[in-house]
Amino acid sequence: MNTDSYWLSRVAPRPGIGWKDMAALGELDPYGQHRTLWKLFDMPPREERQGQPAPFLFRAETRDGLPVFYVLSRQVPQDHPGIWNIEPKRYVPAIEAGDRLAFKLRVNPVVQAKMERTPDELQQWRERRKRENQKDKLVTKKRVRHDVVMDAKHRMGWKDIPHEKRPTLAMLAYEAGSCWLRDKFEGLGCSLDDKVLRVDGYRTWRQQRGKGIELATLDFEGMLTVTDPERLVSALLSGIGPAKSFGCGLLLVRRV
Repeated sequence: MNTDSYWLSRVAPRPGIGWKDMAALGELDPYGQHRTLWKLFDMPPREERQGQPAPFLFRAETRDGLPVFYVLSRQVPQDHPGIWNIEPKRYVPAIEAGDRLAFKLRVNPVVQAKMERTPDELQQWRERRKRENQKDKLVTKKRVRHDVVMDAKHRMGWKDIPHEKRPTLAMLAYEAGSCWLRDKFEGLGCSLDDKVLRVDGYRTWRQQRGKGIELATLDFEGMLTVTDPERLVSALLSGIGPAKSFGCGLLLVRRV
């Protein structure tokens, strides 16, 4: 895969820029972040790019109360709004089998149809989803995907377990999230070191206006060992999992 034209950029507010300037951009929720970063690229007008995926991956963090973005793209972002300090570097991953790398990853870990269930379990799962969707007035006719934490709660009958006997949400996120990530990594040319894996930041978000987008995210930090460099490079450049337009899927790695 040709990696010559990729750039990894750190995008942070210029000195002197504060929350009032950030507020002028609109809400910086996942959808607002997506719209804000689009403005840093020379792209066709919105009406001409309907359905076109974002030409970048990104991760949003916070420093001193202000947003900082890490953006992977083929174009170098440009500070058209006049408020961003953009530090681009050419991104050419040079990794070999056996390399041990620290990583950070934010994902939208949704239940996949290929998850192993018996026919009876699959039928029960479909019936349960149908009942839940009928109760939720905000659910459209589109297929609803559940994140792995929510799915784990449903499968264990969370609501029927006495409060004092339930596992904590953090424990549930760790178990469900680490299982999801381990399965993903097996197909992406690397193996996961379970001993140092950290799973944090289970968050859910629903857009109150517009398209009513729903999003659940998990943050992972840990160590991986490269088993197939070509596959891993492909994952580094194309991202992991769904919701890439909303700050998910960018795998950041560094040597240790």
